[in-house]
Amino acid sequence: MEQAHSLLLNEDACGRLGEHQRAEFIFEWLRFLKKLLPAADRADVRKNQKQLAEQLTAILTGSPGPSTRWLLAQCLALLYRVGDTFTSSLTVDRCNDIIRSKDDSPSFLPTRLAAVACLGAMYEQLGRLLISSFKETVANLLKALKNAESQGRHEIMLCIEKILKGLGVSAVPCHRDIYKATRACLTDRSMAVRCAAAKCLLELQREAVFMWSTELENVAALCFRAFEGSNYDVRVCVSKLLGALLASALEPKQAIAPRPGSKRSCLEEVMELVSGGFLRGCPGFLRASGDILKGTSSVSRDVRVGITQACVVFISTLGRAWLEANFSPLLSLLMELVSHTRATQSPADAICCRRCVSFILRASVGSLLGEKAQIAAAKEICLAISKQKKAVDMALYEGNQETRVSSTDVGTSQHVLVCALLELGSVLQDLRSSAAPLLHDSSIGMLDTVLSVLLHPSVSARLAAAWCLRCVAVAIPAQVAVLLDRCSERLNALKSCPEAVAGYSAAIAALLRAVQHCPLGIPHAKGKVVMGLAEDLLRSAAQNSRISVQRTQGGWLLLSALTTLGPTVMEHHLPRMLLLWKCAFPQSVKELDSELRRGDSFTWQVTLEGRSGALCAMKNLAVHCRDLLSDDVISRMLPLLSCAVALLTQLPSLIKSYGNQLKNAVTVFQLRVYEILALLPPKNYEEHIGTLLKLLQNDLTGPENMACAELSLLPPLCHNQDLALMGPALQDMDQHYIEEQLHGGTIGGGSLEYDPYAIFEKDLQVLEKCSETVRLLKGNRQQTVHIHVTAAFCCTLMNLASGRETLGPEEVQKPGLSLLMGALESSNPLLRCVAAEGLARLAQVLNEPNFTVSLAMMSFDRLKTARDAITRTGHSLVLGALYRYLGGISSPQHLSACVGVLFTLSQDNTSPEVQMWSLHSLSLVVDLAGPLYRSHVEASLTLVLRLLLVTPHTHVEVQQSLGRCLNALITSLGPDLQGEGPGVCVLRNSCLVGCAVMQDSPDCLVQAQAITCLQQLHMFSPRHVNLATLVPSLCVNLCSLYLSLRRAVVACLRQLAQRETVEVSEHAVALVKELPRRDNTQLDVTIKEVGLEGALFSLLDRESDPRLRRDIKDTLIHMMSSAAESELAHWLKLCKDVLSASSDSAAVSLIETNQEEDTDDCAAFQAKREHSGPFNNLRWSTRVFAVECVCRIIVQCENGDPAHFDMVLAQEQRLHESTDFLVLHLANLVRMAFMAATDHSEQLRLAGLQMLLVIIRKFASVPEPEFPGHVILEQYQANVGAALRPAFSADAPPDVTAKACQVCSAWIASGVVSDLRDLRRVHQLLASSLVKVQAGRDVPSSLYNESTFTMETLAVLKAWAEVYIVAVESTKQKESPAGQHLEQQLEQCEEPETAGPAGAGLLKLVQGDLATLSRLWLAALQDYALLTLPPAYANQLPTSGGSFYTAETVKEARQHYFVAWASVLHATALWLNSTEFIMVDEGPANLSRPVTPTSMGQSTTLSSIKSPEDISTERLNLILGISVEFLCSPHSQNQMENIASCLHALQALFDVPWPRSKVGNDQALSVELLSVLHRLIVTRESPEIQLAVLELVRQVVCAAQEHVKEKRHSAEVDDGAAEKETVPEFGEGRDTGGLVPGKSLVFGALELCLCVLVRKLPQLSPRLAGSPTGQAGMPWSLNDSDCRLVTSALGILSELPSICSPEGSVSVLPTVLYLLLGVLKEVVKGSCAASKEVLVSGALQALRYVLSSPMSRAEKCRAAWVELLRSALSTLLECWDTDKTELVVDEVTLLTALTIFLLFASAEVTTVEPLQSLCISKFQASLESKDPVVRSRSFQLLASVFQGQTAVAGPFIQGLGTQLVAHLQQVEKSRPQSSAELQAVQDGVRTMEALVLAAEETHRPQLVAVLLPLLVSYLLDENTLGSASVASRSLHESALRDLMRLGPQHSSVFKSLMASAPHMKARLEAAIKGNQESVRAKATPPHVPGKTAPSIQLKTNFL
Repeated sequence: MEQAHSLLLNEDACGRLGEHQRAEFIFEWLRFLKKLLPAADRADVRKNQKQLAEQLTAILTGSPGPSTRWLLAQCLALLYRVGDTFTSSLTVDRCNDIIRSKDDSPSFLPTRLAAVACLGAMYEQLGRLLISSFKETVANLLKALKNAESQGRHEIMLCIEKILKGLGVSAVPCHRDIYKATRACLTDRSMAVRCAAAKCLLELQREAVFMWSTELENVAALCFRAFEGSNYDVRVCVSKLLGALLASALEPKQAIAPRPGSKRSCLEEVMELVSGGFLRGCPGFLRASGDILKGTSSVSRDVRVGITQACVVFISTLGRAWLEANFSPLLSLLMELVSHTRATQSPADAICCRRCVSFILRASVGSLLGEKAQIAAAKEICLAISKQKKAVDMALYEGNQETRVSSTDVGTSQHVLVCALLELGSVLQDLRSSAAPLLHDSSIGMLDTVLSVLLHPSVSARLAAAWCLRCVAVAIPAQVAVLLDRCSERLNALKSCPEAVAGYSAAIAALLRAVQHCPLGIPHAKGKVVMGLAEDLLRSAAQNSRISVQRTQGGWLLLSALTTLGPTVMEHHLPRMLLLWKCAFPQSVKELDSELRRGDSFTWQVTLEGRSGALCAMKNLAVHCRDLLSDDVISRMLPLLSCAVALLTQLPSLIKSYGNQLKNAVTVFQLRVYEILALLPPKNYEEHIGTLLKLLQNDLTGPENMACAELSLLPPLCHNQDLALMGPALQDMDQHYIEEQLHGGTIGGGSLEYDPYAIFEKDLQVLEKCSETVRLLKGNRQQTVHIHVTAAFCCTLMNLASGRETLGPEEVQKPGLSLLMGALESSNPLLRCVAAEGLARLAQVLNEPNFTVSLAMMSFDRLKTARDAITRTGHSLVLGALYRYLGGISSPQHLSACVGVLFTLSQDNTSPEVQMWSLHSLSLVVDLAGPLYRSHVEASLTLVLRLLLVTPHTHVEVQQSLGRCLNALITSLGPDLQGEGPGVCVLRNSCLVGCAVMQDSPDCLVQAQAITCLQQLHMFSPRHVNLATLVPSLCVNLCSLYLSLRRAVVACLRQLAQRETVEVSEHAVALVKELPRRDNTQLDVTIKEVGLEGALFSLLDRESDPRLRRDIKDTLIHMMSSAAESELAHWLKLCKDVLSASSDSAAVSLIETNQEEDTDDCAAFQAKREHSGPFNNLRWSTRVFAVECVCRIIVQCENGDPAHFDMVLAQEQRLHESTDFLVLHLANLVRMAFMAATDHSEQLRLAGLQMLLVIIRKFASVPEPEFPGHVILEQYQANVGAALRPAFSADAPPDVTAKACQVCSAWIASGVVSDLRDLRRVHQLLASSLVKVQAGRDVPSSLYNESTFTMETLAVLKAWAEVYIVAVESTKQKESPAGQHLEQQLEQCEEPETAGPAGAGLLKLVQGDLATLSRLWLAALQDYALLTLPPAYANQLPTSGGSFYTAETVKEARQHYFVAWASVLHATALWLNSTEFIMVDEGPANLSRPVTPTSMGQSTTLSSIKSPEDISTERLNLILGISVEFLCSPHSQNQMENIASCLHALQALFDVPWPRSKVGNDQALSVELLSVLHRLIVTRESPEIQLAVLELVRQVVCAAQEHVKEKRHSAEVDDGAAEKETVPEFGEGRDTGGLVPGKSLVFGALELCLCVLVRKLPQLSPRLAGSPTGQAGMPWSLNDSDCRLVTSALGILSELPSICSPEGSVSVLPTVLYLLLGVLKEVVKGSCAASKEVLVSGALQALRYVLSSPMSRAEKCRAAWVELLRSALSTLLECWDTDKTELVVDEVTLLTALTIFLLFASAEVTTVEPLQSLCISKFQASLESKDPVVRSRSFQLLASVFQGQTAVAGPFIQGLGTQLVAHLQQVEKSRPQSSAELQAVQDGVRTMEALVLAAEETHRPQLVAVLLPLLVSYLLDENTLGSASVASRSLHESALRDLMRLGPQHSSVFKSLMASAPHMKARLEAAIKGNQESVRAKATPPHVPGKTAPSIQLKTNFL
């Protein structure tokens, strides 16, 4: 194929190929040429033009295929446009000659068609350059049109369309001729020709003014005839033409020359023309006379549906502005149309007409109008309803009988009301909460108007009004309860009016059904009201025979609707429901027999209605309340069902006795019985199976069941893939609402609306009887019965397959097989499709390979012998369907045979239907055969490509099947397509060529297949799909009229956006720039202005298809995730434009703000919303998605550059780079959040509040660089307050208020605002909500479910809890020394009334309500504790509910508690911490009611009064229980946050002595708590969680310590000091020292600490020491959090011996010492983070704590402790010998640990040899260290040792004293040169002083006599002092100070020394004299009289 990529055709390479390969080669060359010519050098093209033209002409005359000829035509036209045009006329003449040729042979037809196509393309490209030959060409084409076959007519129409497009106004001379010729083609028998003619006329009307002026009526009549017998494509094309003509007639695009009698049409005239066609159909003499004679209307549904679509096009063409201005007259005209008697002559006609008018209204009001215009339209609709209802009321109830309207007039009015009410309901559903102004507009009284229709005599009007009320309820949930009350009151008041009973009961039922769409629900009491109403209606039904039927129907309708509220509601009403069921049926079959012997037609009608209603209620209970269907309930239902089945057998006799009056009631009763039985397990009614089988057999084959519901029965039984054979599916059409009218009625075939074989499984007699009946019947009845029986059997097979059951013996299989084989050769294609699926299911159920193969062989044989299309299509589909369930076929031989047969069938050019079915079957085989098919892929691709190139475009169904085949082949090849081998390249190229052929198809479904194939190719081999051509083809079709094409386009864009977002956007914008202006749609304009993503937002706003909307959103999300950071400003502006493009010009009016608020900010935020050009009047759902997109962008930026949340960094980087950061757009973000949060739409308000919450959380800590000490969000505090305030208004929904509470708490807790006055603004909102909460239970909400009170209450309490937590934590921080200093500074600079630190101010704000809050928090926690009990303890729940929930709403309330409990728990613990569990009688604390059933111990009854101790214990147990229960099994979404809250709450509790004492007293509780904490630390890796766990463990151990100390102290006091030896030892271990796992607190703590230490330091574990993670030589590192964790664990370990008995301490001490020293050893060996000092300090502190433990001196264990401590000391000393390469600082650490041993261990431990000598040697070595830091630290530690116990210090003095003096003597020779060396010398002097102090009094003078000369030797004389180093001078000064200090203390020694050494005396005197002079010089600075030194010194030296 590479040889085809040249300017000229490679004829040599082409000639060497076979016929089929040559066609592919030529097509590929033409594809390349089409891309090359526009980009090629013009001179190059002209140079080769002649040869190129000859080659193209040769292809033209070589009978090219359809796709090739179109591509050829485009290339030929491009050649003349790019090159010279002077020879173009020759080519035109050549084409005309070909068209004139008399050769009519089939072989010449492709050449003639190619010539026609070339003419069209050339005239389209060259336009007026060919004007000279224009008339001749048109005449030639029109002449050829007369004798052309369908392909020729289709091609000529397309050619003329292109000629008109190219010539424009220059083609006027031939307009009339073209018009006359095209008229005939518009009613052609070929649908493709009709479509082409419609497109030609559409192009013609652009310039042909007469078409929409003088000829308008004729063209309209012509279009009406074109709709007759049309398909979907024709209706789309012709309706587009007719709509454009009508729009041009009403608003001409160009001025019309004034002619006699001509005038501009008005709307009434245009609609009269439309209504004429709608009501009378196509005009014609014979047809009109026939109608007159028959007195009927013969307007086909095709015509009406087509006219409906034309009306939609008409309105859409005129646009939004026109519709807004003319909606009122348009509505009136549509209402006149639907009320016309000719439109409603039969019920079916009336339904069709209503649907058509409803579709026009929905497509115009729903799609074109913005929200504001929709509200105006809804008002007009309300007025129309009111007007119509008043007219009917006056006519019905006027006293004069003569003026009363007939029933016909009342009947026609119902259609107007139905259409208006349905559209009103749809508008309300679109607007949702934005529709609130409609309800409050008293001028229209919408609710009153709709409610009044409930009294209309027509049932249709009443039901439409009920449905409209349901839409009101869904749109505005606050109205559900209100409307229920109104309807209930009116139903009670008008119980005697049959219309009122029927209407209001229907309305109540509709409102109840709407509750499931309202998350806030309705009050539980409403269910009781409805139950009472239903019972009342059923009881009173027999009182008045006039309204018995209505009351019976109404009562059961209410009960059926009540069951939709779910099991929570129904469980309270089930007993009464069972009683009502029992009353509706006879008590036994005998009683039923007696019923049959009495009664009349009316009583039986009432009885059947009642029993049908009861069965319907049973069915709804089984569907909506499956949990309530217990065995007991079913057992009580079964006797009733037995009576129902018995009555079924008697129904024929009833109909025989009373005629057809009961037929409808009988049919409904049958349906209800079968429905409920299908929902129950068949084992429950096994005794009735035989009876039911006979009844069902009669239903399936009986003569009375002639109505065939094939379109209801068969499609669900077909596989979705196979339904493509039936043409475009309804669900793939935008017009499915009216198109389904053409596919048969929606009314089913009587009893066949149920699934009969869901009741029983299989029965031989039934199958045989049914098969026999089908065989005996003839004609239509046979087909009907055949459809019914086949559908039932296929249903059986599907159920058996899903249940993995078998069909039964062979006797059952045979009749089933014969039944399906007969259906497989039916003339009904849908039945054949079902039969093929049934045979495949039969093979699946039997699961016998032999049977499957025999089926396939049977089909092979039939396909070989049969020649009719019906047989061949059915059996070819079977071959593919068998592979779907793999019934044993897995042999390559069978696959080859199957493929061979399908190959042959797919090439049958004589029957496109056979081609379509066989190719579809081949696609199934390719898709399902798996790897086996790989050997057939090349042949299949060759076949598919060849057929694509030769199949005419008129056979679109074949092309669609070919597209499915190609898709399956691409999927089969899969990732292999990425290869570069020659074979793979050929396959890949074939796939691309096939896709290109399908892309050029005029059929939109084929184009959709092409896009899907390219999408698959892109997935497997993305670099071989050219986005430069793919993306433009996608963008062009974004606004296609075909839903399936739009779906394919968006699905492909969704995939492309995941990989190549930037390229896709660039190609889309480039396409729009290249498009000619006349082709610019609004979407193209949007792409040009805001890119492809903006166009997708526009498309999202217009589309209503859920799948398409989901794909658009996914595409936008993928594009955003790829490009949002790089194009941040663009995306944020786009989202802001979308959000601003509402129908409202100004923001929601805000509640009056306080005067102290920043008025400038408020004014800015109350300004008009900005309008962005491309977006206008976007809907709330689109704007909600825009807000969600902004939130996604913020979260995405959080994971990106840190500068997104740092203003300083962002500004710096922006100076150097052209980058953008989120923080720079903060003002826009806040503005968007404000706009959304203050909108009319509740959904948008919720999204806006969520966005505000995200902004606060992400930007709260971002500092403001211009104002140090402030954060950037602080400037927006007024805006945040203004956005929150509407959410706390009285009419705000609870969910909005709850979300606003969350934002409030986040704002206050964020610390953004520090000024108390500013905090109060938001605090007041929370305070008001707190008041509302307190009053809420006393005044329950009458609008929403009681669970909404729970939600709002808990949201408020959670918000207050979060604020209180932050206030307490901030106050604790301020209490630190640094915090107190800051507080003093703030108090000095702030005014008296302003609060200082934010924490104190916050606490002050909360303090006033703390008494109330604490009780509410405790009540909420008690509720939560009860609600989290296991189901087994459900009987312990209070029968009346809890504090904030009712017993009926437990299930709904539980989820709200799960969200709020953790914060409330933490806050409650902090409050208890602040009160230290001291009970203070604070009065009622503003509580208007007791908050809990027990009020947490605050009840005032004497019998239940509890002591403060009991109350505190309850509270402690409550918090402990909740925390431990959750920590055992965390189960919430915010798991880590809740775990942290639990731990912090427990920490706060254990900070108080009283709870610690309680825990300390209860060892079992402590052990359990440690067990939970141990599991938590193992399963959670968060450092914060682990640190909190260890802190809690420390507190538990501390509690145990306090408990042990208290017991020991009590024992000592009680027993007296004299009896100490007999005092019992307290603590774990007792006398034996044993620690029992699971019961020992010490063991649990040890286990937990060991877990932490070994996870951080695996080397500690002997088991892990040799593993890769624990090898000592491996490098390891601890970060800061790890160091803190290890330190904390060591601290806990050090405290464990103190809570043991002496024996217990001996048991635990080895482990503690091993771990302590192990950590110390690893620290000195390894490399840690910066927090090593923390770890070293902690380890040494823990070591000191252990060594100084009182247990080490207890008599019982002293010896054991000494031995263990000696071992530990020995281990420590060994650390020096392990490695000689340690760092110096590590030696210091070891030396420090050694010193701790020497100081805090008993002398027995360290004075024993050889330990003592080793210790001295370590000090000796350190004193000789060359590192001054080591020497310095050694001197310090040695000084400590010298001051220690005499027994320990003595040997050290003896061993190290001489070395110390020698070291100090060396200083005079080598004076210190650095500060470290100086410090070492000074520390040495201090050590010498310590040695002096440690000596006995008698020896001290001798030591002083040694020390003083050393100090004098450090003095410098005057000459050397000036030139000495800084360190040396410092040593001189230090020595002088020491001499001045020590001299007086030891005066005698000093004097004798000075006297004996004159040189020392002189040296000292000189130093003192020099020192005095320097002091005197500093003390007398120069004094300037009259001036004082300023308090602030100015800096003058800036260097």
